[in-house]
Amino acid sequence: MKQALKTVWMSMRPPFLLLTVSVILLGAALAVWEGAAFDWGRFLLVMIGGLSAHASVNLLNEYEDWRSGLDAMTQRTPFSGGSGALQAHPEYAEWVMGAGYFFLGVVIAIGLYFVHELGWGLLPIGLLGVALILFYTTRLTRMPWLCLIAPGLAFGPLMVMGTYYVLTGHYSERALLVSLIPFFLVNNLLLLNQIPDIDADRRAGRVTFPMKMGVPLTLQVFDLFLLSAYGVLVILVALQWLPPLALLGLISLIFAMPMLLNLRRVRAGNQERLLPALAMNVVINLLAPALVAVALWLSR
Repeated sequence: MKQALKTVWMSMRPPFLLLTVSVILLGAALAVWEGAAFDWGRFLLVMIGGLSAHASVNLLNEYEDWRSGLDAMTQRTPFSGGSGALQAHPEYAEWVMGAGYFFLGVVIAIGLYFVHELGWGLLPIGLLGVALILFYTTRLTRMPWLCLIAPGLAFGPLMVMGTYYVLTGHYSERALLVSLIPFFLVNNLLLLNQIPDIDADRRAGRVTFPMKMGVPLTLQVFDLFLLSAYGVLVILVALQWLPPLALLGLISLIFAMPMLLNLRRVRAGNQERLLPALAMNVVINLLAPALVAVALWLSR
């Protein structure tokens, strides 16, 4: 039992769940900055639901990648290639799959509760979120353009606007625009992580964006998404849709600049510089939304 639970825990990839915390804090901080009352009960339910959604997609991804043999063909890094938990203990594969569906059930239960309490406005986000969890690994990783934007859609518009809706009871253009910051960043997170897995993904029948378009174009899209994320933040502050303090999010450029330098070396053929770039990309994804959230909270 102890080893089974440890395998499930590792397959959830706990360090990466911090991304959910960061983007939900962004949605909540925006709602509070606009004047919404902070409801701890609703906030905690949203956080549990978001973490459950992230855990579910990680667990189902881990199970499917083990079942297809993909993880056995992948050269694992701290940021890609799975956790290795099922390679070490394949006898607990059913536990991992079961846990994935259990957390999906938690997501659905919390979503139905909020639909009952707040009305049908939350339903489209909930249905799309459930679809992304169920079909990301089995379907979307064979559709390069959808695979490109699905991660950002989940952690940007769905999580940020879902949190905002629960705390305010409505959607807003400002919330949609703010959600584009994690949208572009999280797209980049998965986009860069797919580069080391190109050969393994090809053998497993996947068709990811880097595989389809090649690494040079992939890195150009990466640059465009990164510029777009910071550009959205600066424009929103310039238009006074966000307070000036929100520019705290630009502190994450401390990691973005050396990351881009490393990726230039990757373009030149130095593949060893990809791993440091992957690490900095993770830090940017965690730090930028959290810094904007702190700024909004302080400016309320």
